[in-house]
Amino acid sequence: MTAPWLHIVGIGEEGLDGLTPATLAVVESAEVILGGDRHHDLSRSVKAERIAWPSPFDAMIDTIRGLKGRRAVILVTGDPLWFSVGARIGRAIDPDEIVYHPQLSAFQLAAARMGWSLADVETLTVHGRPVEQMIAFIQPDARLLILTTGEDTPARIARFLAERGFGASRLTVLASMGGAEEARFDGRADSWDHAVPAFNTLAVECIAAPDAALVPRVPGLDDTLFRSDGTMTKQEVRAATLAKLMPMRGALLWDIGSGSGSVGIEWMRAARYARAIGIEPRADRRAMAAENALALGTPRLELVDGEAPAALEGLDAPDAIFIGGGLSPEVFEACWSALRPLGRLVANAVTLESEAELVALHARHGGQLARIAVHRAEPVGRLTGWRPFMPVTQWSLVKR
Repeated sequence: MTAPWLHIVGIGEEGLDGLTPATLAVVESAEVILGGDRHHDLSRSVKAERIAWPSPFDAMIDTIRGLKGRRAVILVTGDPLWFSVGARIGRAIDPDEIVYHPQLSAFQLAAARMGWSLADVETLTVHGRPVEQMIAFIQPDARLLILTTGEDTPARIARFLAERGFGASRLTVLASMGGAEEARFDGRADSWDHAVPAFNTLAVECIAAPDAALVPRVPGLDDTLFRSDGTMTKQEVRAATLAKLMPMRGALLWDIGSGSGSVGIEWMRAARYARAIGIEPRADRRAMAAENALALGTPRLELVDGEAPAALEGLDAPDAIFIGGGLSPEVFEACWSALRPLGRLVANAVTLESEAELVALHARHGGQLARIAVHRAEPVGRLTGWRPFMPVTQWSLVKR
């Protein structure tokens, strides 16, 4: 086992005064210190070589590796392993070579200021990431703690809330927590007008109006929430499809023939850090999918121009695959070969020809076949009757 040589130290607004004696000794004995301008300012009393973060960050990994054999310290804000660079460095350098020195995180400080239990809140970051991704967490009575990306971020989030019927939600911006210049700003989403420091943490208590949009993270969103040309997997079938795909934390879905993006979007909403790649040859449908992804809080949905199997070449190996159309033996073989162990494949068919492909593939490869028939009550003159959708044949199997 390699002996630890790299120390990653969390630091707060109080600077070196907030460190334990053992951690302070590590910083004071450093030969070289890496960090942002703020971190260097907070530790300026220590005499050591200084290195600033580059942009992009990936350029720093080789620099860090080159410090092996020296007393190296990296300064970060708060907890190095909670939405911080510590995890990224730990994936590039053997964790056995690193010692982490956590400080109170912004989440812990914010929860204490608000009197909230961390076990009962969602902790999010939009720092350096699309702000729209927090939209997926707007739920009645939800409490959110959000690391923001700048002084205008709270106003953007306030607008997202107000547009969805959560204008009465209470917002609190907390800045410089634990320091002499700590500041707090309180307000409502529908009247937010504070000028706040760029480096801040936002606390949101979601309060829904009677007409607020209900957009749960459980699959099966109302069809009207998606912009579509009509060729989309309908709500009831979509819920059944996602149940077979089994969204999991950090897992990747290939959505082949993604159309409006409804399946990929719901996959990403259903599990933290889930990813989806939609393969769609029509530019108008890719545009609709991108618009839906922004509106529903999954701005990282990837969209690929092309058709399977050719468009699958070079994509990251998936944990699940949905084939909404265009199934053929060639497409199946390409998908099945790429699918990771324990991966899930689901294919839906509505025509007799595509159903025949499913039945033939099921005969060769096993899995489960199901017929899904949906009827919705709709007006028939002055009365009400059942209007059927086209039945869907669904084939699902797990790669073992």
